[in-house]
Amino acid sequence: MNRPQTHEYPAWGETYIKLVDGDIMEILERQAAEFSDFINNLVEKADYAYAPGKWTIKELIGHIIDTERILVYRLTCFARAEQHALPGFEEDDYVANAHFSDRSLLSFSNEFGLLRQANLYLFKSLGEEELNRSGTASERQITVRALLFVIAGHIIHHTQIIKERYL
Repeated sequence: MNRPQTHEYPAWGETYIKLVDGDIMEILERQAAEFSDFINNLVEKADYAYAPGKWTIKELIGHIIDTERILVYRLTCFARAEQHALPGFEEDDYVANAHFSDRSLLSFSNEFGLLRQANLYLFKSLGEEELNRSGTASERQITVRALLFVIAGHIIHHTQIIKERYL
């Protein structure tokens, strides 16, 4: 699959898309197991935040899972030619209202792995016509293809943040 061109996504998408190097489907598949394993190795730091006011590891992982769900919902809508604009979301509000601290890190690991496995069925079913479709979310246009790259890049981005700031 070709990389999305800059006209296929808003400027914020570049943060994630630029991190994706290689076959997007292979990367998305590998992340299902690799990111779950990565989460499992963070148990001792599960409630750690690297600075006051920053998310804990649990909150960050919860954010990643919430964002995957939201991006895949957008991807599904646009692949199915949804014409209505979709709303944005305020990530800090989602985290504040999620009670992530009440959960075990193992539950997040299991949830992410299952969520990604389920999403892969959808991703693999997309044809060129669906990949080229676009829609509006958060008042910005984005293609289905770009969303796949954003989904993969979001994991890469936050994995780097965890390694740099939490470990």
